[in-house]
Amino acid sequence: MKHLILHVEAPLMSFGGETVDNYGFIRRFPSASMITGLLANALGWCRIEKELHQQLQDRLIFAARIDREPSSTTPLRDFQTAQLMGNEKGWTTTGQPEGRAGGAKTFDSPHLRYRDYWADMCVTIAMRLGSNSKRPDLTEVGHALIQPARPLFIGRQPCLPTALLFAGYEEGETCLAALLNTPIDWSENTNEMISLLWPQGEGVVECRSDREYRMTDQRNWISGLHGGARIVCEGSCRRDEFPKYEVAT
Repeated sequence: MKHLILHVEAPLMSFGGETVDNYGFIRRFPSASMITGLLANALGWCRIEKELHQQLQDRLIFAARIDREPSSTTPLRDFQTAQLMGNEKGWTTTGQPEGRAGGAKTFDSPHLRYRDYWADMCVTIAMRLGSNSKRPDLTEVGHALIQPARPLFIGRQPCLPTALLFAGYEEGETCLAALLNTPIDWSENTNEMISLLWPQGEGVVECRSDREYRMTDQRNWISGLHGGARIVCEGSCRRDEFPKYEVAT
């Protein structure tokens, strides 16, 4: 099966996880909702095209590997303040909105937020789209990544990629098999073991699963809320299981 390869590299990137109150925690691997939004942005879709986003996420099948680990095991935390104006409110996990104090024209204190980022990280993704009779197909997505309709970012708007996201196509019986066929730059990763994530049922014999769990990385694009989950596997493979990326001289 044909898979599209994405090369995701940026000074800062944010693979959003569950937000707890005003803390925006991140994961080590990209989420289904983030990739869906990234592709939709490249295709030039608007947020109001909710059904298109939902169909794209439902068709998305992908595996990811960490080609270069972040420069620090501790995420870079950004402290933000948001001034709530008028009757604006910020929701919390307590079920009670956090608003501003005082009258209509006064400002008591800002709404505080903390957002995490990975620094100097590189990730490769092998993806395909189920239901091949539907649009877009992989070729359309590939063209959109080469000439995106809008600027692309990795998770949050400050996270601009440093290289072209489109990295060609690879064949594989599963998305993890396609990822194993994708060359890796050994100079970028000196670790003997390469970290991987793939959906349940999309693995290969060469890579064993260290753990399986429900990953809440999907979004209900119709309602706009996050909360969908899928079963994923995390594991690792030896670096020499991957073809070596040869730099042209």
